[in-house]
Amino acid sequence: MKYFPVFLDANYISAMVIGGGEVASRKIELLLKSTVNITIMSEDVCAGVERLINLHKLTWLKHNYQPGHFSQINIVIAATDDNVINEAVAEESRSLNILTNVVDQPELCTYITPAIIDRSPMIIALSSSGSAPILIRMLREQIEKTLPQGYGRLADFCYKFREDVKAQVKGLRNRRSFWESTLRGPIGQAVLDGKQQQAEQQLIASIKQEIAPPSGEIIFIHTKDGNPDNLTLNAHRAMQFADAVFYDDKVNAQLIEYVRRDAEKFPQSICSEILLNYPHAIELAKQGQRVLYLLDGNEALPENDALTASNIMTKEIISGS
Repeated sequence: MKYFPVFLDANYISAMVIGGGEVASRKIELLLKSTVNITIMSEDVCAGVERLINLHKLTWLKHNYQPGHFSQINIVIAATDDNVINEAVAEESRSLNILTNVVDQPELCTYITPAIIDRSPMIIALSSSGSAPILIRMLREQIEKTLPQGYGRLADFCYKFREDVKAQVKGLRNRRSFWESTLRGPIGQAVLDGKQQQAEQQLIASIKQEIAPPSGEIIFIHTKDGNPDNLTLNAHRAMQFADAVFYDDKVNAQLIEYVRRDAEKFPQSICSEILLNYPHAIELAKQGQRVLYLLDGNEALPENDALTASNIMTKEIISGS
């Protein structure tokens, strides 16, 4: 990755915006979604910037860029139309290891602002590392159309009952299974429909019931040509909810990026066509884990007496073309 994705805690942001025009106004409006700890440095400001300064009581240094004002600042945005000033701002802020953004001059930036989909407190950030903003705009439109506005309420709902669920449902895997079934079921739908009280009553009732430990399973995915674009919905969902994944060198490494980030990865040097690591997969499944086995091509699975005797639930998914 050319850029490392990260979300900053707004409580610790202290931002400086150099410039007072329309571009600066847009940057200030974006910052205001998270903080009012913003200083504007510009002798003149447009009506939009002045309105934001007065409305949110922002600090205004009524002079053009001068060095020596960054001691309490951790984010700097240069939004002027003067390249010499922008370069001077970038040089000073970078020397102080301050996050720096110079509008429309990525070579002077230490960070770039992604496209944002706001379902607060749920935030989705998209970036093409500056290479294809139009493509990102198209992708953002697609996600906006498919992501319900109520997802923010759903996130708030989870936060409200997080500690209650933690106290009642013991074990990280049990809680993950509980939340998955809750959010995908009637309770999650009730929240999305705005039926908050009904959802809360149902959740309180459900956590009082005895929660059965999750049952383990082994899912074999035949990836055929290995093209990630040809993943089926079943394969994609299995990869997102896996606890462990096995794969050999023949499996397209790009597919591993689709597996849940916290899943344990078990690459094997011996080709799966020669040897499948059934013993280890069975052991993990017996512990209640959801085990994924990625296989290149679409060869038939060999019979295994230990797997048959274990009575572990298995599934085969053919994904690709």
